[in-house]
Amino acid sequence: MITYSLATIIVLVFVLIASMFKVLREYERAVVFLLGRFYEVKGPGLIIIVPIVQQMVRVDLRTIVLDVPTQDLITRDNVSVKVNAVVYFRVVDPKMAINNVENYLEATSQLSQTTLRSVLGQHELDELLAAREELNRDLQTILDQHTDNWGIKVANVEIKHVDLDDSMVRALARQAEAERSRRAKVIHATGELEASEKLREAAEVLNKSPNALQLRYMQTLTEIANDRTTTVVFPMPIDLVNSVTDLIKVSSGKSDN
Repeated sequence: MITYSLATIIVLVFVLIASMFKVLREYERAVVFLLGRFYEVKGPGLIIIVPIVQQMVRVDLRTIVLDVPTQDLITRDNVSVKVNAVVYFRVVDPKMAINNVENYLEATSQLSQTTLRSVLGQHELDELLAAREELNRDLQTILDQHTDNWGIKVANVEIKHVDLDDSMVRALARQAEAERSRRAKVIHATGELEASEKLREAAEVLNKSPNALQLRYMQTLTEIANDRTTTVVFPMPIDLVNSVTDLIKVSSGKSDN
């Protein structure tokens, strides 16, 4: 009986001694409490924890990828959208991460969701679609400020998807089509304006040199003659037409007399 009890005690002592030794990986830290009060942060490597008297909480220092669930929000121009994002953060102070917040993972997740809704709701849909980088920086700055007291560093925030209703997608398609049509009309009008300016300059040059106008007239006839056509149109100068008209009027007046 005594031998059995001694063996039991030896086994218990061996188990207690074995439980005193903990091995922490390079990216882990142990927040140690002594009789319920914070004692120190240990690790990495081999550490000793006195059973019953001391307790420890493991903390992972690697960057954590947090997928923010899809959030329904209304933009400043009253458009209903669904947005989700991803947050990259890590623990930089294990003591604060354990003592200042109950569950830093859950707290960061909830804070990310509320911040995503509040920040993006202050912007219009066009900004939400076009100014992604600026919005990402705003979200990262706000989250980093709020989680600083938790010993957490928010490294980056990225908006992943912006989902729109089918009616809004069709409205955006019509808007894009109207914008392309407007640009085409502007380009066409600009071309007409430039062409009219060049024609005006050409008319001024031809007006200064009548022989140039005659050469241009002959060049036009040459180009028409080279085409495979059976009909040739000879343009007549306006001055010649006016002269003929005046001559006809004079002749008609003499006949009447």
